[in-house]
Amino acid sequence: MQTEHTQLVRGLGLIAAISVNVANIIGTGVFLKARVITCNVGSPGKALMVWVFAGLLSLAGALTYAELLAMMPRAAGEYGIVRDAYGRPFGFIYGWTQFLIARAASAAALAVGFAIFLNDLLGGVLKQSYFDYTLPGGHQLSFGRLQLVALSAIIVTTLINCAAVRVSGGVASVLTGMKIVLLLGVGIGAFLYSDGNWGNLALANTGGACENVPITTGGFVGLAAAMLGALWAYDGWNNLTFLAGEVKNPGRNLPLALIGGGFLVMALYLFVNVSYYHVLTPTQIADVSASSSVAAEVVRRLLGSAAVTLMAGAMMTSSFGALHASILATSRVPYALAKDGLIVKSLAEVSPRTHVPVKALIVLCIWACVVALSGSYDTLTDYAIFALTLFYALVAASVFIFRRRLPDAERTYRVWGYPFVPIIFLLVSTWLIITTIYNTPRQSAIGLGLILLGVPVYYILDRRR
Repeated sequence: MQTEHTQLVRGLGLIAAISVNVANIIGTGVFLKARVITCNVGSPGKALMVWVFAGLLSLAGALTYAELLAMMPRAAGEYGIVRDAYGRPFGFIYGWTQFLIARAASAAALAVGFAIFLNDLLGGVLKQSYFDYTLPGGHQLSFGRLQLVALSAIIVTTLINCAAVRVSGGVASVLTGMKIVLLLGVGIGAFLYSDGNWGNLALANTGGACENVPITTGGFVGLAAAMLGALWAYDGWNNLTFLAGEVKNPGRNLPLALIGGGFLVMALYLFVNVSYYHVLTPTQIADVSASSSVAAEVVRRLLGSAAVTLMAGAMMTSSFGALHASILATSRVPYALAKDGLIVKSLAEVSPRTHVPVKALIVLCIWACVVALSGSYDTLTDYAIFALTLFYALVAASVFIFRRRLPDAERTYRVWGYPFVPIIFLLVSTWLIITTIYNTPRQSAIGLGLILLGVPVYYILDRRR
C-alpha cells in the first residue's frame, strides 16, 4: 500500500517528453541574448558560431545523459545519478542546490518576467505598488499588481501540474507549439516582409552602444562571455531528466526526447538569429536598448507600433510555457529526496487519483512565491550558475563510473562517440567553470558557500533519520 501512495505513473509519451524538453529550453534567452553575444564577439559569423558551439555542447551533454537515463529511468533522474555515483551526501547536496536555490529562483524569475511582459501588453497598468518596505542594508521589497500576477502565475502552473502527468504533458505540447510558431513567425516575417540585406552578415559592430554589456573586447574573454550567454539560452536541456520516472518506454523515448529536442531548439535558434542579421546590421543590434530585445526591434520594422503588443504576447507565452515545465520538473526533486528519507517523508506521497506528488508541488509553489516576493531570484540565479555547471560535469563524468562499475548493465542507448563526446563536454564545462570563477569570483564563492551549507543540513537530517 505504501508503494502505491509513493509511485509515479509513466504517462508522458514521446511527443509530450520532447515538448517538456523544448519548453524548458526556450524561455526568453533567444529574444534577449542576440545583442549581448553580438557585442561580445563583434561579427554575425562569430555570433552564429557561438550559437552552434553552445548548442553542440548542450547536445554533447544530452547524448551523455541519454545513456545514463536510459539505464536508470527514475524520478528526478539527475539526483539518482549523482547519489548512485558519488554517494548519498552528494545526492542530498545536489537536491538542496537544485530545489532551494537554482530551480526555485529560475521559476520565480520566469513568473516575474511573465508579469512584466503582461504589464507591457496592457500598457503599464500593473505598475501600481500597494506598499514598499526597506530591509536593513537597503534592500527594497515591493508588493503590488506585478507581484500579484507573478504569484498567480506560479499558483496557476502548480494547479495545472497537480493534474495527471499526461494532462501536464498535453499542456506543455500546446505551449511548445505556440513557442515554435512564434519563433518561425519572427524568422519568416523577417525574410519575406522586410527590406533586409544579406550583406549584413559580412559586417561587424562598429561603435554600437552595447548598453550594460561589460565585455565588448572580443577575443578569448569575449568568446567565453558569449558562450555563457548562449548556454543560458540553452539551459533547461537537462530538465526532462527530473521526469525520467514518468516517461513511457524510457529506454527509447528519453534519448529521443533529449537529443531530438536539442536539435530542434538549435535549428530554431540559428534560424531566428540569421533573420535578425538579415534585417539589422551588427551595429544596429548592438544599439538596441538593454530594456528591449532584438526580436522586438525586428518585428517593429515589420509591423510598426503593433510590434510592442506582439512581442509582449510572445514573451508572455514563452515565459509561461517555461514556468509550467519548470514547476513540473522541479517538484520531482523533493519527491525523490523524500523517498530516500532525506527530508519529510510525506513529500513522497502522490495523489491516489492523479499519481502526482501534490505535496511536493505545493511546497515548491510556496518557496518559489517567497523567492519571487523577495526579489532575490536574479541574485540566486547568478550565484547558482557556477553550481549548476559543476553538477552538469559531475553527472556527465558518472558515465565513466557506471561503465566501469556496471559493465554488464542493460543499456538500450549508448552515448554516440564515447568516450570523446563526454570528454569534450567535461573539458568545455571545466573551462566554463574556471572562466566563471575568474570573471565573477565573488558570485562563485557565494554560490559554493550556498552549496556547502547543505553539508551540515544533511548530517543533521541523517542523524535524526
